[in-house]
Amino acid sequence: MVALGGIGAAPAEPSALCLPLLASCDPGGSAPSPPPIDVPGVVGNLLGGATDADPATPALPVIPVLDPNAPTFTLPAAQLGGSSISFTGLRAVSVVLVRLVDGSEVPVFKLMADDIVIDDFLLDVRRATGPSLVSNATRMELKGNVQVYVDSLTATLLGGVGISLLAPTPPPGNELPPQLLRVNLGLVGVTADSITFTASHQHLEE
Repeated sequence: MVALGGIGAAPAEPSALCLPLLASCDPGGSAPSPPPIDVPGVVGNLLGGATDADPATPALPVIPVLDPNAPTFTLPAAQLGGSSISFTGLRAVSVVLVRLVDGSEVPVFKLMADDIVIDDFLLDVRRATGPSLVSNATRMELKGNVQVYVDSLTATLLGGVGISLLAPTPPPGNELPPQLLRVNLGLVGVTADSITFTASHQHLEE
């Protein structure tokens, strides 16, 4: 088991971490994060919950507000894949704005949880030019005050139904199940108290 500290640049707290590896992570201040944007129902009404909305009707884009605690990120988003992702203490799924290094703002999904585990972790970090940095591990664990920023999510529910989300259009609810399979995320960045990799490896890929 390998524990990495200080991935990326200056974190918001001494123990916080920031991904992707090529992101610029400026602290965003001490103001509290904006509350999640509530949308009636659950993810496509596929999780067994009731909703008054027609599940065939797509959700409409929301008007997100700036997350004052988010680091400053770069694009394009890294591509993160895994055979499964598991959430413990998933507290919120919201749509927020984050700042980029060029001063612009982009909408992303913000997932807040106590812990997140990704099996068969694969992260492909690309820049506009040059090779990409590919990291893989049998498992990645994010622990403590986890905040993940993604601009897209595709996965399969345990029942075999696929879901696909693209910011700023939220799922028809602010909930996700505790586990998703065959997950792919457009990872803009993540902060957590600690991060560990099992059997990790990195290489450059043209």
